Amino acid sequence: MVAPTVREIVPIKMNKDGAILVSKTRVTLDTIVGAFNDGATAEEIAHQYPSVPLADIYSVIGYYLRQKKQVDAYLKRRAKQAKEIRKFNEERLNTSGIRERLLARSKTGRK
Repeated sequence: MVAPTVREIVPIKMNKDGAILVSKTRVTLDTIVGAFNDGATAEEIAHQYPSVPLADIYSVIGYYLRQKKQVDAYLKRRAKQAKEIRKFNEERLNTSGIRERLLARSKTGRK
């Protein structure tokens, strides 16, 4: 008897901003792969992100392991983008003294 070949679709989709989301949720591929690489099991990831079905987490981890080079390149691009955005925001927003200003507001009752 020959076992039938089953092709499963990996439950990921790229949004308009270029982030890959898992299972029609806002949980990113970065998040799932990051947790997996930090040593979390699929069950632990499912517990932390209950909106993502356990089977989908296994599917995404399998995809990552089969396409590691491509996924790692994507993750590297995303990390670079995040760094650029953080730098842009830090330059654009004056955050120096923000803690002191917030504490002063709370003491005066100003909102």
